[in-house]
Amino acid sequence: MNSTPPGPTTFGQLPPSSWPGERLGLPRTGSHSVGRVGRRIGALVIDWAIAVALTCVLFGYTLLNYDGFVVLAIFVLLQALQLAVFGWSAGHRLVGLRLITITGGRVGLWRPVVRSLLLGLAVPALVWDSDQRGFHDKIAGTVLIRR
Repeated sequence: MNSTPPGPTTFGQLPPSSWPGERLGLPRTGSHSVGRVGRRIGALVIDWAIAVALTCVLFGYTLLNYDGFVVLAIFVLLQALQLAVFGWSAGHRLVGLRLITITGGRVGLWRPVVRSLLLGLAVPALVWDSDQRGFHDKIAGTVLIRR
């Protein structure tokens, strides 16, 4: 009789990855590897700056005096639209990232909408797993990879 316990039966029981994306079948580095923190933050800063600028143009605010909730709404809307249409936002494109499903396909419409709404809450983006996927990516079944 074999006394070895059975292996993990669900994704939540898998051991941590040796590198981000290992459990997803992604390479350690280079093209198609998981987008690292620096690139993700760079993309976020670029996308937020675009949302601020667009808010100022559309609503007559100044760069020093604008409504943060309006900027957040514009940011979430831009994220959802760009990710659904292109698979990347302007910030992602500039830093060399794109969004795919964990199975490698196109993201469609619902995934970017759910992901963007959760990203607007900020907390899901601060909770990561060993694959460097935020809670918003886990719920949407997506991963940001290098182009």
